[in-house]
Amino acid sequence: MKGSFKLGKIAGIGIFIHWTFSLLILFIIFINYRAGQNTEQIIWSVAFILSIFITVLLHELGHALAAKNYNITTKDITLLPIGGLARLERIPEKPAEELIVAFAGPLVNITLALVTGIFITIPDTSEQLMAELSPGINADNFFLNFFLVNFWLALFNLIPAFPMDGGRILRALLSFKLQRHVATRISARIGQLLAMAFILFGFFTSPFLIFIGIFVIIGAQVEADYTESKFMLKGFKVHDVVMKNYPTIDANEKIKIAVALVLDSQNKNFLIIEDTIPVGTLNRDEIIMALSEKGGDEFIYNVMDRNLVYLDSSSLLENIFELIQLNKSRLMLVMENNELLGTLDVENLMEFILINEVKINNAHDEKKK
Repeated sequence: MKGSFKLGKIAGIGIFIHWTFSLLILFIIFINYRAGQNTEQIIWSVAFILSIFITVLLHELGHALAAKNYNITTKDITLLPIGGLARLERIPEKPAEELIVAFAGPLVNITLALVTGIFITIPDTSEQLMAELSPGINADNFFLNFFLVNFWLALFNLIPAFPMDGGRILRALLSFKLQRHVATRISARIGQLLAMAFILFGFFTSPFLIFIGIFVIIGAQVEADYTESKFMLKGFKVHDVVMKNYPTIDANEKIKIAVALVLDSQNKNFLIIEDTIPVGTLNRDEIIMALSEKGGDEFIYNVMDRNLVYLDSSSLLENIFELIQLNKSRLMLVMENNELLGTLDVENLMEFILINEVKINNAHDEKKK
């Protein structure tokens, strides 16, 4: 993620922190200063925020280490002002595996809350609790606040709504009896209904609930669409969607030639060749950027993407869907017997999914008749 700084590695996983985290610290200092708190109180508040982000890191490490048991690597973990983001190589699709990986994060928070609860005295009444919390973060209530935050983090993450852990837990449980895409659709709809309740409630209480609701609605729909698309590719191989007619440009041509080709056709991705050998790719956005920054007389070999992505024609599309999504801005090369069979891009794959969906719907309609 752009603007992130590496803190180090834990269990081989890169730990990053986004620069905007510093804004959160400054904001905490500012609001505490405006509230009339002294230096000691401000230091305790900052220390508490840092402890919460350590908790968030441990939460994400819980997911990562659980996934590692199933040979799923975690690329990195990034700490943001709104929480943590662990980039898993893929989401486990077996229900039992997804259940364990999804629950591992909240389990960390539950464990931290239980351990903290052993060493503190929890007030018996809500009045006593509010009395202890009202002075703000200090040495006397630091661990009580830590206990409460971990309790609420676990509870919040267990809400059955994508992209939170609870949504994935619900999907995993439903997947024991239903197909994964059906389980995902049901989980997404339940999450979106809860999100609408958040938004409605947020209008009368806190704008933060509105933000969470919108986040859940979008996240749930993305997850549902992704899983549905992957289901539509089930049983198909790369050679079923390969494009054997694809536009090429010689690496020694100039950008103005690529611009002319973009304007003269619907093509957005080009294979760059040199003596008939693929040496790179170039898409429309890269062409426009090169034209803007270097002009039309710049040579293509200076601006092309040299990182070629190869796909085996016999690979199942469902197995490499994540790889294709990661390279959605690139033209990928399809190989058969070590020879170039054709190319593939995400736009062509999406068209194949839409056509396949129409065929399936038509077949269902015929059966009903």
